[in-house]
Amino acid sequence: MVATQRPHGATLDLASVLAHPDNGGLAFVAGPKSGVWQDVAVDAHDSPGQGLLITTAALPETTWQQDSLVRRAHDRGFAAIAMPGAAAAASGARKLAERLGVTLLAVDRPIELARACWQLQESRDALTIDYVRKVAQAFEYPAEDLGDLLGHLCAAIGQGIALIDASGPVQQAGGSLDPDLHAALDFSRWISVARVGDAAAASVRVDSSTRKGLRLVVFGSGMGDPQLRALSTVAEIMMPAVAARILIDELDSVNDASASADLLRAFVELRGARDADVQLRMSAQGWRTSGYHLGFQFTPRAPVDPIGLLRAISHELATVTVEARAALSGSSVLGWLSFTEPPTATQVETYASALHGVHQHLRRTRDIALGIGSMQSGEAGLARTLSEASDAAKIATSRSSSGYLVRVDSLGLEQLLLAWTGNDTFLPAAESLLAPLLTEAPELLDTLAAYLDHESGIQATADALGLHRNTVGQRVQRAQELVGADLSSPETRLALHLACRAVLAPGN
Repeated sequence: MVATQRPHGATLDLASVLAHPDNGGLAFVAGPKSGVWQDVAVDAHDSPGQGLLITTAALPETTWQQDSLVRRAHDRGFAAIAMPGAAAAASGARKLAERLGVTLLAVDRPIELARACWQLQESRDALTIDYVRKVAQAFEYPAEDLGDLLGHLCAAIGQGIALIDASGPVQQAGGSLDPDLHAALDFSRWISVARVGDAAAASVRVDSSTRKGLRLVVFGSGMGDPQLRALSTVAEIMMPAVAARILIDELDSVNDASASADLLRAFVELRGARDADVQLRMSAQGWRTSGYHLGFQFTPRAPVDPIGLLRAISHELATVTVEARAALSGSSVLGWLSFTEPPTATQVETYASALHGVHQHLRRTRDIALGIGSMQSGEAGLARTLSEASDAAKIATSRSSSGYLVRVDSLGLEQLLLAWTGNDTFLPAAESLLAPLLTEAPELLDTLAAYLDHESGIQATADALGLHRNTVGQRVQRAQELVGADLSSPETRLALHLACRAVLAPGN
């Protein structure tokens, strides 16, 4: 069998052939690691040539036959030879290839390699069609999410795929997009290709109604111009499916976020009490309430997209090496870290620092505050640390001196409240809020303050004041009516708690 391709002016280079996804399992063995070839011949041992010789016969076993084959290819004018089994070439044959300047290649499927060379040299449309066919086959497999879809497409075309925005990769499969290559892409163009060294990328703008500024990128090393042009077309074909998947995932995210937010709100409002339905739902969600917990809340100081904030925080929390959960709480993101065994003080500091690191990273693009609760255990402890984190986050939104971060440490939230309310600007507002109690029923103020100090617990307040629980309940109800506040609201309870602490502080 003798077949020779002699295209007019078309050349072939080793890097492009190695980068072709269907090169028959081609691998470099010895000789020059780069080269440009004028033609490709199949089983043309005795014919002259100027480029690549592909043989369907395996490499001979004896060393003298191997040396003879390399020398004969060189004498016939070939710059490279590819054959099955060449990876087992003896050192003598490898050294001879180096000395003669013949690139020795191993190939598992020679005819497939010949076809790939033909596509790269003579039929660029065939290369594009081949890529399109593989992408169409990939679309036949249902994808669970965007990452799964990118994985299918990556496997189909044999190149890396990334979804990027101006700041960097959003999601990628089959490798990591080089930052320099990312910087070289033109976001203003519909299609943009770029080369940086041996790396190349073809990209297309993603036409998404929900997420702007995205591009779909196909990237790899050693790709020639024919491949890059073909992949530009393929990127355009893949883009609508990727945009549709983004929309589907966005809708799923909104639904999941809403369900998670409702569940977390129901749990927090129980304040440690048990509810079988809530417990069942939390178990189905994979939220573990046993063990030890450290609550946190990220609260925006300016309008943000809550779903986008939740997505960004969840992405950052993936780097934290313990179980982390997060859900929307209004416009904030409330969550917790869980531990099966009681963490040491050093470990607590390590994970609190990790949350601080997440906060610092997110603040580069978002104006947010962070509140961190204290380490607590069990179901009631989880509710307590979440409540602490929520209160701490509200305080943190105005604490620029602490970098908009407040942590409930061993001193407890009470010390934080005292520190924050002990100033001249807050006191007049607190006195105005509590004026009906100060003027009409001062005893109600003491009861209300104790009630809030004891986390709205009637019996705990009664024990602390030496009163009957019914008396406490009546006084709290009366205080609520006089102030005109709804104590079922966490925000209202925090405001009254702050005001009580400020008014009752020594010296006021």
